Order: sequence, then C-alpha cells, then structure tokens
Amino acid sequence: ALLGGAAAWCASSLPLRTQERVRRIGVLFPGTANDPIQQTRYGAFLQGLQQAGWVLGSNVPIELRWAFGSAEIRKHAAELVALAPDAIMASGSSVTLPLMRMTRTIPIVFPVTTDPVGAGMVESLARPGGNVTGFMNFEYGSAGKWLELLKEFVPDVKQVGILRDIDISGGTSQFAAIQALAPSLGVEA
Repeated sequence: ALLGGAAAWCASSLPLRTQERVRRIGVLFPGTANDPIQQTRYGAFLQGLQQAGWVLGSNVPIELRWAFGSAEIRKHAAELVALAPDAIMASGSSVTLPLMRMTRTIPIVFPVTTDPVGAGMVESLARPGGNVTGFMNFEYGSAGKWLELLKEFVPDVKQVGILRDIDISGGTSQFAAIQALAPSLGVEA
C-alpha cells in the first residue's frame, strides 16, 4: 500500500502530459533483485503507477537499480541522478540519504522509513521542505509505551538505560519520546 501511495505521488508530481512527453522514473532499492519482499514492493509500485494511468513500457520508462552495500548504493544513486529522471522512488533511508546528497532538484519519494525527521531526510512531517517526501512506518510516540510497560512490570524503577544503534535513524525520535514521558513516570532515562 505504501509503495502504491509512493507511485501515486510520483505520478501526480509529474506534470500533465501535453503532447505525450515521456516521463522517466528512477527507482533505487536496497538489496538484490531476487529478494521476494523487494519484488513484492516493486510490483505494488508498478500497480500504483498503472492505477494512476502510467504503464511501464507504454508511457513511462523506469530506470530500476538494485544495490547491496553503501558503495553500490552510491554508485547506482549517481547513475540515476545523472539520467535526470522526472522523479526517483527510493526505498528507505539507506538509499534516500545518498540520493539527497547528489540532487536537490529531482523529486525523491521514499515509500517507507522509520524516522524521516531524525534521519535528516525532511525538515518536519508537516512541511517536509526540499525535494524529498514520503511515508513513515512507525509512530515514535509508541516508544513511550515501552517505558510505561517497564514501569508497570517494575514499579520501583527510578532510572533506565537506553541502548540504541546510532545508524538506525528511528532511534533519535524514539529516544525523544521516551525522554519526554520519563518525568511523568518518575523515571530518569
């Protein structure tokens, strides 16, 4: 559904066709082409485009790249930007961030990410700004529920330590939600 929404956004961001000008879309997926989950996502993307009137091989060519690892991601991101497509669909922050460093003019749509604000992909959820927009798959406030559950299980807890991987963008906003709730529970995070 998110990929279909991204496809619809890509399609709607393309100017109306006046003389059937061909529009090109770049697509960058992390991982390999034989990954069944990514294939399902790509299929949903194509279906969303078709529902918006864009058909692969008919009125919209797609430049598809699969990239495994940061060096390959940067290589394929540079290739796509050099092709100057009308929009780029970037699946996740691992491919969106390198694309952002390479272009500030080509629209970039991410169909799913955990924390686009914390990752520096958008200025805010209400006003993304720049040339990047998309959908998120996590509501940060639910991280505060983890602290509530801990307090329920261990009512006397006064201090908790939070371990997180700084390479996972969602951690920034999740930790902010925990810190915001902690004082009301009498806990120091």
